[in-house]
Amino acid sequence: MIGIPRAPLLLGLAGLIPFVWGALTTVSDPLATWGAANLGGRFVGPYIQLFYGAVILAFMSGVLWGFATKAKGNRAATGYAFSVVPALWAFFMTGGGPVGAGMNLMFGFAGLLVLDFAFWSWGLAPSWWMKLRVLLTVIVLLCLSTGVFL
Repeated sequence: MIGIPRAPLLLGLAGLIPFVWGALTTVSDPLATWGAANLGGRFVGPYIQLFYGAVILAFMSGVLWGFATKAKGNRAATGYAFSVVPALWAFFMTGGGPVGAGMNLMFGFAGLLVLDFAFWSWGLAPSWWMKLRVLLTVIVLLCLSTGVFL
């Protein structure tokens, strides 16, 4: 976490709350019961992770689009094309049951990390970008795995 500016780090970690909450309510029946009773069934277990995960993939498409604006020519066109992939992935691949949708989200976040690396290696993302994205992606994948594998 050294070298990541404080605001992006704290906001990125805060953005993990729905994923962590979903994982906790997947592995803890009492917590899931409390959450469903007080927050609603959509806000526990894999359901909050699936909904929020799709939102975050769409959000990250916007981030990548912003990075693409810093490029020129063919690199810009490639960047714009790549930037829409996470949102389209979320739209088309998160239907169906929670296990299949969760697995597809895991693939989506892993693929997003590849795109993050591309934009970073092209010099379009900040120098600290990959440190932050690897940290967040590992936690997201661990959290999503509770709904897929447990």
